[in-house]
Amino acid sequence: MCLLIIAHQSDPRYPLVVAANRDEFHARPTAASAFWPEHPGLLAGRDLEQGGTWMGITRTGRFAAITNYRDPSRTAPAPRSRGELPLQFLTGDASPAAFLRDVAGRADGYAGFNLLLGDPQGLWYFSNSRTAGDSPQRLQPGIYGLSNAQLDTPWPKVILGKQRLQTLLESGSLDHNELAAVVGDKRLADPEELREHGMGNGMDHLLSAQFIITGTYGTRASTTLWITEDGQASWRELSFDAGGCVGGVQEKRFSIEAA
Repeated sequence: MCLLIIAHQSDPRYPLVVAANRDEFHARPTAASAFWPEHPGLLAGRDLEQGGTWMGITRTGRFAAITNYRDPSRTAPAPRSRGELPLQFLTGDASPAAFLRDVAGRADGYAGFNLLLGDPQGLWYFSNSRTAGDSPQRLQPGIYGLSNAQLDTPWPKVILGKQRLQTLLESGSLDHNELAAVVGDKRLADPEELREHGMGNGMDHLLSAQFIITGTYGTRASTTLWITEDGQASWRELSFDAGGCVGGVQEKRFSIEAA
């Protein structure tokens, strides 16, 4: 998943609101989001190549999402799959802070990543990038954007998504179609804006849209999620083919249970 826009405790009606795209090679085998038979309380998509996930939530309100961290200086394969990190948190019982402290001690075993973890008590962020620092960060209420750099790095797609989510929350009640539009823009960024962030090559421009279509690689799924103040969760995942057409829809609604 390469773009995630999230509102954390910024609106009293919705303690958590998420709009997210997973960008991946279309040849990589994937299962659409569902409650997992071996973990009945876990709702997530599944990477069938390595067995992990990129984003999920549990019936007790544990939430996790991961993105790759863009670092051209670190391209060698890593020994472990990043997708196991969200899965470990979602199927465990450690607090976000305790889990991330453990991850920080073994983070070199993974290629670059950004990890967001939460539960009904709070939301946390950690990255193993060299410039992000070594300590997990508890996030204050607000609207955040995450792509393939550090949290809130002002890439054009991130800025646009945060603005659109703010506008949507101010407009009234949420709708999955309108929330998906927060991360659904197919326009490429201005090349000059990209150069300001050290993203000057042709591939950077091709991948600068929120919603990516390149043929072999692109936006595979858009997931929208919110939790209401009375603990009702609403989840929708749209799956896309290589041409950007919807190939499947998964919708789930459930009540958040006490842990």
